[in-house]
Amino acid sequence: MHTTLAAPRRTTLVRETGFAYFPIALIARLPFAMMVVGVLTLVVSARGSLALGGLTSAMTGLGTALIGPLLGAAADRFGQRRVLLISGTVNSLLLLAIAWLAFASVPDAALLAVAFLIGASMPQVAPLSRSRLVGIIGRAFSKDRRASVVGGTMAYESAADEIVFVFGPVIVGLLATTMSPAAPVIGAAVLALVFVSAFALHPTASVSAADSADKPAQAPAKELARPALVTTVVGALGMGLFFGAMLTSLTAFMAERGVPEQAGLVYGAMGIGSAALALGVALFPARFTLAARWLVFAGILTAGTIALPFATTVGAMTMCLLVIGIGIGPTLVTQYSLAAARSPLGRSATVMTMLGSAVVVGQSAASALTGLLAEGSGATIALLAPLAAALVVLAAGVANAALSRVRRSAPTR
Repeated sequence: MHTTLAAPRRTTLVRETGFAYFPIALIARLPFAMMVVGVLTLVVSARGSLALGGLTSAMTGLGTALIGPLLGAAADRFGQRRVLLISGTVNSLLLLAIAWLAFASVPDAALLAVAFLIGASMPQVAPLSRSRLVGIIGRAFSKDRRASVVGGTMAYESAADEIVFVFGPVIVGLLATTMSPAAPVIGAAVLALVFVSAFALHPTASVSAADSADKPAQAPAKELARPALVTTVVGALGMGLFFGAMLTSLTAFMAERGVPEQAGLVYGAMGIGSAALALGVALFPARFTLAARWLVFAGILTAGTIALPFATTVGAMTMCLLVIGIGIGPTLVTQYSLAAARSPLGRSATVMTMLGSAVVVGQSAASALTGLLAEGSGATIALLAPLAAALVVLAAGVANAALSRVRRSAPTR
């Protein structure tokens, strides 16, 4: 009687993480996407000042920009679980606090201070998820499969970001309209407490922490300032600028037509193509290099934004957003893939947090500035702001291509 040995099962990322990981990680990043718009909506409704709302929203972005990378560095040093549990709990309490303070008789400065702390304590779920998955891939997959699996993972993660950054504002609008202006902020607090805690307590966090103890010493912090890596951060900042400028100018466009509450629905058209194309990046051939992808899709993004000021109907605006969406997803995937490849030793969580923070600070700054522009000059002028943001993304892509060419031509030692 002969027995045959079954072939070992092929390693997959879902098998390594468990099926629950991905839905938990997806929902846990929703508070991050709801924060800027939720705070803006709350303060404008409670205090009746668009300028104060924009400034408060910008303070959340400033807090994330200044402290977010430090949370990533802390996760690299002390493990993700501890950092996420502390930041998630503190952030939930602060969100509840601002929901009360906005309607209380406290000075505006108190709102600005709490908004800064909200941004500073915001759990960095998306970048830490990327870092966690890249670490798992490096441990569990053979060298010949790692590049393709990392590419597919970055594609999924960027698509997940697209889903929450597009539909986060839609959820904020629905909650604020059907319940109260404080509802989106309270909802974000509950989501942060429940799902960020679940993400922190997931077994993959302890595996990551255990592995980090065996790693060699971290690369020096100055390695984070390498031009090739900084270029990806600038590109992510441009994407954040685009998200903030596009949503705010679109809201002004819809308000001039008497249907501001439909802005979220029209904005969602952009996310459909963006998420689909982001997932499709894994199918691109290797000869279509990352540098070339950035240039091509940032070019599509820019081309779509050029048409925005000329759109006079909701239908025309929707068509513009569908074209723009084709460029967004693949560009984000490319930026994160390049950042993952260029992360200094032991600094992956820091790098991913730098990119995530850049998106949020860009969104916050552009929301505030575009709101003031729309209030003073109208929607048509405000619709030039997304074009300016797209040009930042394209310029960063050009710089990346030049640096990539230099890296390829540099003599090996």
